[in-house]
Amino acid sequence: MVADLQGPNREELNARLPAPRSSARGLRAAILRRAARQFGLIWTVALVGFAVGVGYRLWFNPPDERDLANFLRSGLHGVGIGLTVWTVLTALDLNARSPFGAALRRLPLAGEVVIRALIVTSALVVVGLALQALLYAEPYRPRWLTLGWLTTTLPSIVAIGFGFSLAIGILAEARRLIGRELLASVLLGTYHRPVRKNLIVMFLDIANSTQLGESMGEIRVHDLITRFFYDIDQPISDCDGTVHAYVGDEVIVSWPLSEDGTRNARCVACFFAIEAKMAEIAPEYEREFGVAPSFRAGLHAGPVVVSECGDEKRQLAFFGDTMNVASRLCDYCKTIRARLVVSGDLLRHMTIQDGLAADGGERIAVRGRHKPVQAHVVSASWSLLR
Repeated sequence: MVADLQGPNREELNARLPAPRSSARGLRAAILRRAARQFGLIWTVALVGFAVGVGYRLWFNPPDERDLANFLRSGLHGVGIGLTVWTVLTALDLNARSPFGAALRRLPLAGEVVIRALIVTSALVVVGLALQALLYAEPYRPRWLTLGWLTTTLPSIVAIGFGFSLAIGILAEARRLIGRELLASVLLGTYHRPVRKNLIVMFLDIANSTQLGESMGEIRVHDLITRFFYDIDQPISDCDGTVHAYVGDEVIVSWPLSEDGTRNARCVACFFAIEAKMAEIAPEYEREFGVAPSFRAGLHAGPVVVSECGDEKRQLAFFGDTMNVASRLCDYCKTIRARLVVSGDLLRHMTIQDGLAADGGERIAVRGRHKPVQAHVVSASWSLLR
């Protein structure tokens, strides 16, 4: 029996792939796609910006300037500033593969944070002044634009903007280094005690990495694996996956297990989006490493215990049978020379439709588990490879 699994069609998956970083048009399209996925965050940024603008007017401006029109102007000013920060940081992230982005990433972390802060500060000053002129335009000239303003107020604005940008940059780097969930747990105590969550878990690893290490050497294969993890990050993000950990040549990705079968199918869409991405940039790997890496993955769904562990070095740990099964399914791919194996438990939570095909499945024994697992090989019924 062959079943079709819920997943986006070829055009939808191709549209999820990041545009070439050298194209300004492609970058704009990528920013718009990111905005569509982060619509709730953008609204939050806009509302916080509006509140900060109103608060600034209330606390720092003279009483005779605290009228409804000026409160609205200040609120819109704050919205503009907030959206500018989001747009510039998003553009920097999406432009990471450009020559400038690559040069920035080669700097020490402190240098990268400072340069990012300077870029954000420059954008804040330009947009802030433009909004000031637009929102407070007068028939002849802005009364605020005086020599005293240029020599006193403007430097203060630049200094405040740089401090604000630096704080955001440090927070963003902390989030990137330790992960969003761990950062939230440290700040809010979410996982100080173990929490049981229903998750979809994917174990994805590079095939034949041992042989690659023997033929290329440890340093070169390390460079290849690091590059691979970097390149697949965008497809994972596009499919709303969260990277839990990198272990050797393996990456562990998770999604919340939903009642919506369509949302649960994002994990399978993610695998084929990664495949399409790697096929697109395979010539770059051939030129740099002499080989384009192949990979395989196992997917399973079920309860996972999530807990903060460690003291000197904190991390979020995932425990439970679900992790064991997903890992064994990834190993099973090697045994049967398959690219993607999905458990029957996960398959039952996914909506059926055209696009992807699963075989009838095999019941396999999993080490450390008494009950066998139904394992299905999933393949695309259409080619994602260009």
